Amino acid sequence: MQHSNFAHLHLHTQYSLLDGAIKIDDLMSLAKDYRMPALAITDHGNMFGAIKFYQAAYKYGIKPIIGCELYLAPRGRLEKSVKESPYHLVLLVKDSHGYQNLLKLVTAGYLEGFYYRPRVDNELLEKYNKGLIALSGCIHGEVPYLLFTERIA
Repeated sequence: MQHSNFAHLHLHTQYSLLDGAIKIDDLMSLAKDYRMPALAITDHGNMFGAIKFYQAAYKYGIKPIIGCELYLAPRGRLEKSVKESPYHLVLLVKDSHGYQNLLKLVTAGYLEGFYYRPRVDNELLEKYNKGLIALSGCIHGEVPYLLFTERIA
C-alpha cells in the first residue's frame, strides 16, 4: 500500500477537553483510510490517552508518535498570583528516555505548576528535555505569539 506524504504531528483527541472530540479508534480508522504512515497524539496538558493511542495505532499499522501540548508558565510554574495565559508548547517523544521525561513533565505540571491548568516552565524543560522534540505549536506558542505581537522580528 502506498502511504500518503502527510502525518499529523499536532492532534487532539477526546482527552483534550473543549479542543478535541475524536475517539481514538475512529481516529485510527480515518488515518488508515487516508493512508497516513504515522500519527501523533498531543492532547492538552495530559497523556491520558497515550497507551490506548499506542495500542490502537499498532493494531491499524500506523506508527504512533506520543506527545503532549504542554502549558508553559511565562513567569514560572510556581508563580500563582497572576492570571496569565500560559504559552503552548508541543513536545513529541523521540525515544524511551523522552517518554519518561514527558511523563515527568506532565506530572510536575499537575503536582507543582497547577494554576487553572497544569503548567511547566523553562526550569523543568531544561531538566527533562532529553529524548524530546519541541514544536513551536499554535498561535499560543511563545514564538508564534511574540512574532504575531511584533515583539521579535
